[in-house]
Amino acid sequence: MASRSPRRPGSTSGSGSRPGRSGAAPIPARIWWTAAVTGSGAFMAMLDSTVANLALEPVRAEFGSTLALVQWVATGYLVAGAVSLPAAGWLGDRFGHGRVWAVSLAVFTAASALCALATGPAALIAARAVQGLAAGAMVPAGQAVIASEAGAERLGRLMGALGVVVSLGPAVGPAVGGLLVEAVSWRWVFAINVPVGIAALAAARALVPAGRADRSRRLDWPGLLLLGCGLPLLLYGATEVGAGGAAPVPLLAAASGAVLTAVFAVTSVRTASPLLDLRLLRRPAFAAATATTTLTGAAMYGGLLLLAVYLPQTGRGGTEAGLLLLAMGLGSAAALYAGGALTDRRGPRAVSVVGAVLLAAATAAVLVPGPAGALPTAALAAVLVVRGVGMALAQMPAVTAAYGAAPPERVGDAATLVTISQRVGGALGSAGVVLVVVAGGGGPQGYAIGFAALTAVALLAALTAAALRRGGPGPAAESRGERADR
Repeated sequence: MASRSPRRPGSTSGSGSRPGRSGAAPIPARIWWTAAVTGSGAFMAMLDSTVANLALEPVRAEFGSTLALVQWVATGYLVAGAVSLPAAGWLGDRFGHGRVWAVSLAVFTAASALCALATGPAALIAARAVQGLAAGAMVPAGQAVIASEAGAERLGRLMGALGVVVSLGPAVGPAVGGLLVEAVSWRWVFAINVPVGIAALAAARALVPAGRADRSRRLDWPGLLLLGCGLPLLLYGATEVGAGGAAPVPLLAAASGAVLTAVFAVTSVRTASPLLDLRLLRRPAFAAATATTTLTGAAMYGGLLLLAVYLPQTGRGGTEAGLLLLAMGLGSAAALYAGGALTDRRGPRAVSVVGAVLLAAATAAVLVPGPAGALPTAALAAVLVVRGVGMALAQMPAVTAAYGAAPPERVGDAATLVTISQRVGGALGSAGVVLVVVAGGGGPQGYAIGFAALTAVALLAALTAAALRRGGPGPAAESRGERADR
């Protein structure tokens, strides 16, 4: 890997790099290539979070196992990612974010090969857990690399372009996975990662900086135990509840995880060198950005779950429902880069507020005919495209604002906190939708209550987005933030 030190967020290099009144700062080709290489890892991680579901039945049939056991091929990946995620910021500061990204990608690639070669369900689940552990550190480390290299005036476009790539993972994953499972074997769902990972590692040697290593930062073992146990329990419990399981075990897991996470939050602010520096949340701009990403995460994953169960109830088969959800995903992908350019030019506040309002309007419009009716397919497709556009415009500027509000030495903690907020928001949004629909009696009335709740979440995101900082942090803002931290 390249050995250059990471650039201070907001810094510029070379003449003509500062934006003028008529446009944003140009992005050098090298930074684009760095974003492409690190983005390939994020794409594979997101792809594998969805595509493995299509391999569950073939795996069960080949190994003569039970669905309850092979379900852990999917669940184990998500839970393992939540185990390593809390340590991602510390690992990046301790060893350099570029080094952590490269090692994580190497482990992810090797684990993908082991998945493809698995001889039984236990071996496959174990390899998937290793995959998840690597992905949990790889995604925030890659984002920290981009944030360190880009500079605040370029970050919106880069995050928008990266968001296009990452959002295409869940969108095209089912199609790619289904083709591989039917045409070749379920093993190729995992084997396809190997050549991509090797190519990315080869390119990283010249394009991805190793990063600055702070050997003096100690590991907060109590914090790691609290959050390393609490976050997986919380996400597992909320995900199981969101899947329709109101059994005592998921509820107990979610409650236990919430308690452990709360204890971590209380103790970390009193620790000299915490696992995650939650004092970042004392910065109003960072707190507003994190709150917005949490709420948009809830709206996104809660909406996907609700639409997945609502569309079949309107008489739409699996193919038609899948195409409608794909239209929403493509709407997000199409809006991301344009939203990134607008964020660099106008700042994150206006873009995110407009996106959240569009998201709320499109969510409410799904049930315009009333709880017992349904929009015509063409009209519903248009509404879902607008919902996808609104989601992209609401969430991506908030992520950009979070990095812009964090000082350069804390970009790793910022990346980890943003990723955690998105995942927790998504899990709680999914669980909340199920509970609201059930409480509403299910059926048309329950769906109406569910969409109304998601509309309220989107409007709340618009309020938190209104508190985002207009531009980058700037020296004065950083000074005020440092005084607030003290």
